[in-house]
Amino acid sequence: MPLSTAPRLLAAAFLAIALSACSARYQTPVAMGGDDDDAVCQSRGYVIGSPEYVACRKDRDVQRNAAITRSDRRQRDLGEYMLNHPERP
Repeated sequence: MPLSTAPRLLAAAFLAIALSACSARYQTPVAMGGDDDDAVCQSRGYVIGSPEYVACRKDRDVQRNAAITRSDRRQRDLGEYMLNHPERP
């Protein structure tokens, strides 16, 4: 391999790594732990179909949706800040 292609390959590798970080944007927020809701509610001793189990699953959904909403809002606020303050990186 000629010496002139090595920097290009290295730059392409770094670019690929940087772009791959964007692909995971809409995954479950870390605050939720990514746990299986069914397993979590059953580990708390709730029987499938019981009112406590249903409430546990609903609470997990509410927590997940709130975390996603907070994450989206922070991302939007950061973008707006960057647009309104271009002199400050």
